[in-house]
Amino acid sequence: MQVHKYDVVIVGAGGAGMRAAIESGQRARTAVLTKLYPTRSHTGAAQGGMCAALANVEEDNWEWHTFDTVKGGDYLVDQDAAEVMAKEAIDAVLDLEKMGLPFNRTPEGRIDQRRFGGHTRDHGKAPVRRACYAADRTGHMILQTLYQNCVKHNVEFYNEYYVLDLLVVEEDATRADGTPFKQKRVAGVVSYDLASGELHVFQAKSVIFATGGAGKVFKTTSNAHTLTGDGMGIAFRRGIPLEDMEFIQFHPTGLAGLGILLSEAARGEGAILRNSEGERFMERYAPTIKDLAPRDIVARSMANEVREGRGAGPNKDYVLLDLTHLEPAHIDAKLPDITEFARTYLGVEPYTEPVPVFPTAHYIMGGVPTNIKGEVLQDNDTIIPGLYAAGEVACVSVHGSNRLGTNSLLDINVFGKRSGINAAEYAKTAEYVEIPEDPAAETVALLDAVRTASGTERIAAIRSDLQETMDANMQVFRTADSIAQALSDIATLRERYRNISIQDKGKRFNLDLLEAVELGFLLDLAEAMTVAALHRKESRGGHYREDFPDRDDANWMKHTMLYKDDAAETEGIKGLRFGTKPVIFTRYEPMERKY
Repeated sequence: MQVHKYDVVIVGAGGAGMRAAIESGQRARTAVLTKLYPTRSHTGAAQGGMCAALANVEEDNWEWHTFDTVKGGDYLVDQDAAEVMAKEAIDAVLDLEKMGLPFNRTPEGRIDQRRFGGHTRDHGKAPVRRACYAADRTGHMILQTLYQNCVKHNVEFYNEYYVLDLLVVEEDATRADGTPFKQKRVAGVVSYDLASGELHVFQAKSVIFATGGAGKVFKTTSNAHTLTGDGMGIAFRRGIPLEDMEFIQFHPTGLAGLGILLSEAARGEGAILRNSEGERFMERYAPTIKDLAPRDIVARSMANEVREGRGAGPNKDYVLLDLTHLEPAHIDAKLPDITEFARTYLGVEPYTEPVPVFPTAHYIMGGVPTNIKGEVLQDNDTIIPGLYAAGEVACVSVHGSNRLGTNSLLDINVFGKRSGINAAEYAKTAEYVEIPEDPAAETVALLDAVRTASGTERIAAIRSDLQETMDANMQVFRTADSIAQALSDIATLRERYRNISIQDKGKRFNLDLLEAVELGFLLDLAEAMTVAALHRKESRGGHYREDFPDRDDANWMKHTMLYKDDAAETEGIKGLRFGTKPVIFTRYEPMERKY
């Protein structure tokens, strides 16, 4: 086992991780550990744009952007975080421009902007052009640009190093009110080198988690195979809470039956959603901004059209995205990738025929709780010194119960930058926390148990059954019965997981082994999602309970929190404790969410 020593260790090399690395790398000795080659990270799949109130095309300002973010998140957004993001959005875009990102341009040479769902002018009166974009491959361009700048600043990358544990120590401490508690402090991480099968311990003064989401909990998802929630799972196992895990965003326009994403940019450029009767049905659900309503509203509207019998296709199980009224030259200039996806995966020609689409699991609004500095919280008020998180793994909470399109690419840049700066500044004066005597012992035990297991269950079969039950019971519409069914199925799958075996018993390039470990994280997170969903007895944003169809501000204007706690039991699950945290308000009081 090798031990490395750095001031800052960043786990994950997507947009948030590399944006943090650019800042940290100029201030402290920094290492980036990533299970993928950096430019293959899932940020590259983001298509439509990154929003900022530049006002390059029409009047706009950051306060309107803040309001849209708060309202779009159904008022569960922490408003201090939303203000930070909207204010710093302008500099975040300009930073990328100066780094060399090739944004689309107006005829005058300014960064061009287009419409996106939920973004409005004058506090909801009309759609506004706020999304800065590079055709429909904005995330890809951001990823390439950030990587080039990391290389420029000599950031050290450890590619295909799977981080499997977070080294945390606990110290006796006293709160301001005099009560004693156990203060967590971060010492480093343990990682598995895919090429050699060896374990490496990275000791660090600061650790930043930027490991992305957990979309592979679902079968129909826009997420890549690698998005298995490792960062959330590792943190949760180390006693760090998870916040708002019931809120999963289902992107309205996934290719029907596949889940592959067609960007909201299509609707921003004028594409229309239609049912089997050819009706532009969003006029009934959101008469002001129609197809550009927030994603949770559009996704539910689409699913409702299908269940009321107005779905298209032989099985009436999808709706249609119509681009046929747009000029082919316009489609080719602004939407080259997504139209090619329609041709490649469905054999549909978007110039002349509508594209079958249906909601696909896309983004986790919840995650590891942080404040606006990127510092991870061990409870509602106490930070963990030296531990930071940014991007989809984190819950600031800037997205509340529903993220607006283009706010994710903004989130990773604003809070990735903040985390990188703050982690490096902390490392300048902090001392290393002494790592345990045998820091990799638990990781060795975990890997050996999986490698030597001789059960009869296969990883792929358990993962497939998990995804099936989550798709069936925890998708756009939920009830107490459906959630309870998912929870029961997960308990059964946990029992089956104890009886697994893998075919590859070796150490080098053993993806069979790592997929087994990743499945353990997926089971943990699926359980957290379902428990949180069962507790929240209301409908808000991406969480829609048909048995509680209304938003309940009196009882549920608060974040849900789940903790590992040996003394607790929740929904029959031992070692799990449920709690809540207040929402931070600044200027916007909850109001009816009309579009």
